[in-house]
Amino acid sequence: MKTTENKKESTSKNTAGMTKPKSDAAAALNELFEESLKDIYWAEKALTKALPLMVKNASSVELKDALDNHLTETEGQIERLEQVFKLIGQKATAKKCDAMEGLIEEAKGILEETEAGVVRDAGIIAASQKIEHYEIATYGTLRQFAETLGMPEAATLLEQTLDEEKGADKKLTDVAVNAVNLEAAEIE
Repeated sequence: MKTTENKKESTSKNTAGMTKPKSDAAAALNELFEESLKDIYWAEKALTKALPLMVKNASSVELKDALDNHLTETEGQIERLEQVFKLIGQKATAKKCDAMEGLIEEAKGILEETEAGVVRDAGIIAASQKIEHYEIATYGTLRQFAETLGMPEAATLLEQTLDEEKGADKKLTDVAVNAVNLEAAEIE
């Protein structure tokens, strides 16, 4: 005979063993959207502190320029996030992003473990692209959440940032493929 607890547990699952969606799924999605905004807001603010360190440690002029340009974009992205918070009637609040913290720590580790020069530059690019890919995934998700929740203005702002993140990733790839990685491979 099932206990009352087991009965409750079995009624919350469908026949495929999947948890049934809550009746207030839209409210839960909105909450997830807001929490994710807080997370990426913290991440972008942390990145504005990490990028200058990467610029300082880069030797490639092209890499320094790419990172400097992305720092300027990141500052604009923070402003855009603040606009999104305003659109949804929330105060712009940061919530620590463990993922970004880990990615920044990994980048710092590369700086500590490599000598100045093209190999370090290759490491900076690799670390930066991991950060870009995290941001691309996050902004793509946030944009889709905004569209699903009927927030077209927020979706447009998030799409702008998503496009910038994709552009930054492409620029880093270009710098790596056309200069830094080739030079690093030639070192004996």
